[in-house]
Amino acid sequence: MTSPSALAAVRGVVARDLQRALRQRSRLLGGLARPLLWLLLVGTGYGAIARLEGGVPYHAFVFPGVVVMAALFGAMLTAIGTVYDREFGMLRLMLASPAGVAAILVGRALAAAAVGVLQGGVVLLFAPLAITITMGQGLAALGALVLGALVFAVLGLLVAARLRSVENFAGVINVVLFPLLFASGALYPVGGMPAPMRLLARANPVTYAVDLVRQAMGLAGEWRAVNDLVVMVGVAAAAFLLTALLFDPEQRLIRARRNSAVA
Repeated sequence: MTSPSALAAVRGVVARDLQRALRQRSRLLGGLARPLLWLLLVGTGYGAIARLEGGVPYHAFVFPGVVVMAALFGAMLTAIGTVYDREFGMLRLMLASPAGVAAILVGRALAAAAVGVLQGGVVLLFAPLAITITMGQGLAALGALVLGALVFAVLGLLVAARLRSVENFAGVINVVLFPLLFASGALYPVGGMPAPMRLLARANPVTYAVDLVRQAMGLAGEWRAVNDLVVMVGVAAAAFLLTALLFDPEQRLIRARRNSAVA
């Protein structure tokens, strides 16, 4: 991964994926509209009936969640580029380079994370409309958002690792995204969920991203920040390793046959 060819491959993949994502302006705008509509419309309505512990207004409680929502959808949906490239043969050409699978995955993950940070960061700019926040808290929230977007990007690649058509990805990703969002504490407190849902929330990496962003903004969290960091880094590492194993079965088979023929 530290060879010049690998670094060049990472830069090339990041540049290519970002250019493709930035050209899809309707998808970027849609990714921003979703959390803002939730905050302005649903948040306002829920605020009239919700009673949260500590007297925190619902729109203040949910704001970190909608920031993470924007990053989650932006980062994970960017993985569709991998499926598109596999379906039309471009991925095979990329994997034929000497850079290796790891370099391609790192480039893809960084580009998807950048898209997630962009969308979540734009929503974060609206923080003064929903919550009282200092500059330091805003920067801390941005740092937590960067880590969360990287985790979401790797999870998106894991979903896309074995899919071979854009249609399949579109169907599968929605089944993955919405449970991750609704079982994360982004939109309602984890402590108020039924016991089975609380267990599901604890196993959900998005829960820890929401909790970390919430604490960075000065709101009470479910766990200590260090717990959130450990879980998120661990999930990112494990998901990346699993994605690398699933990502390129054809090339591994070819290499195995070549090695057996040489032996």
